[in-house]
Amino acid sequence: MKPRLLLPLLVLLGIVAVVAWRLTAARASAQSATAAAAAARAPRSVPVVIADAVERDVPVWLSGIGAVQAYNTVTVRPRVGGTLDSVNFSEGQTVAAGDVIAQIDPRPYRAALDRAIAQKAQYDAQLKNARLELVRIRSLVASNAESRQLLEQNEAAVAQYEALSAGAQAAIDAARLDLDFTTVRAPIAGRTGVRRVDAGNIVTAGQPDGLVVLTQIQPVSVVFTLPQRHLAALRPGAQKAAADAASRLIVQALDDQGGVLADGRLDLVDNQIDAATGTLRLKATFPNASLALWPGQFVSARVLVETRPHAVVVPTPVVQNGLDGPFAYVVTGSNTVEPRPVKPGPVLDGYTLIESGLLPGERVVVDGHAKLKPGSLVRNAEHGARSAE
Repeated sequence: MKPRLLLPLLVLLGIVAVVAWRLTAARASAQSATAAAAAARAPRSVPVVIADAVERDVPVWLSGIGAVQAYNTVTVRPRVGGTLDSVNFSEGQTVAAGDVIAQIDPRPYRAALDRAIAQKAQYDAQLKNARLELVRIRSLVASNAESRQLLEQNEAAVAQYEALSAGAQAAIDAARLDLDFTTVRAPIAGRTGVRRVDAGNIVTAGQPDGLVVLTQIQPVSVVFTLPQRHLAALRPGAQKAAADAASRLIVQALDDQGGVLADGRLDLVDNQIDAATGTLRLKATFPNASLALWPGQFVSARVLVETRPHAVVVPTPVVQNGLDGPFAYVVTGSNTVEPRPVKPGPVLDGYTLIESGLLPGERVVVDGHAKLKPGSLVRNAEHGARSAE
């Protein structure tokens, strides 16, 4: 080819190549814009946390606030007065029923007992003599050697000495009791408190402050209250408690964090409702083997009124409150949500029992409700949870 024809041909080929490149770029840009518009028109999925409604046996608890009370509390007071010879316990010591906890000077009471014994011996001697005299007088009266009046006088004398002897025996019994009361014993098993009198002091019978206060904390009681609306649920348990101790309702004492301190049994549903507060008082007994409960301690208490078999439960945040009442967002097979009315029951450890509205295995939204509306496309945003996509 001639050189003068080659240059125009090259220029023409360049122009053709540039036009082809521009057409290809325009086509690609148009396709990208179309795809972007389609993506903009497509609905976006909302990230939510999804869980399954599960079926299980659900214990139904009723919870209230209460306080721990000693099962028994006794202020130990002396029954007789005198010098306190010794105090035989340490503060905070656990004692058994009948243990000696103090000793009062017994000598005055031992002397009083000896005096009463001697007095009875005197009356017994006089009674013996009067009975012998009565036998002699009766024989004389039978032979008409003595008058009937003398016989009656001797019979009266015998009766008098018998009464004196019986009174002396009663004085001996009282003196023995007083002597026994000089040894102060624990009336119940329990733990001693602060010592209120030191050895060497003079104590009096029934002195107001006493010697020490004993509290029985094994077992221990918890008194708590519940709203009066729960009376119907509690009444069968109260009837069981009255009929059979083994069938009493289970009660748990809880700490501030909800941990179980001890397990016990319901003893009492009070016989009246507090009109001022509309509450019902209950009392439960705990063995308290680990001493987790202490008199005066505030605790939460819950009583197990029933166990519902095959109940449907969901995490508590699933249940939302709407204008038409409680509802839950249910995730459909196409990963969209629909609001469904539900009837919630008791709340138990972060889960809510569903009386009606949900079936076991249905997927429900736990978190992320704020951006949802009927028909919203969702995806499970919780790490490790079952995907909704």
